Amino acid sequence: MKEPLQFFKCLSDITRLNATLLIFVEGELCVCELVEALNDSQPKISRHLSQLRACGILDDVRRGQWVFYSISKNLPEWATEILETTSRTNKESLQVLQTSLKAMENRPQCC
Repeated sequence: MKEPLQFFKCLSDITRLNATLLIFVEGELCVCELVEALNDSQPKISRHLSQLRACGILDDVRRGQWVFYSISKNLPEWATEILETTSRTNKESLQVLQTSLKAMENRPQCC
């Protein structure tokens, strides 16, 4: 990810933006956690995560049956700063998503 235009296009969808911000503040999440937090279908969330990976915003790693997503370690500093600022200025929206996430039973363990 080197182009700001690509970065902003990738985050122009509310589902992709919310998933990215939630992953940014939580550090790492799997599809099932995002399905719960975003209250959307697994196929839709998976499609959006695939697009975010293709854009270079997310990395993924498989651990057993789970695939965990995190912010790409190759994301430019300017993009990370944008995610930091956006998450900080949208605390209320993120808290709603985090509340849904925390209410999830049987969350997979990342480590």
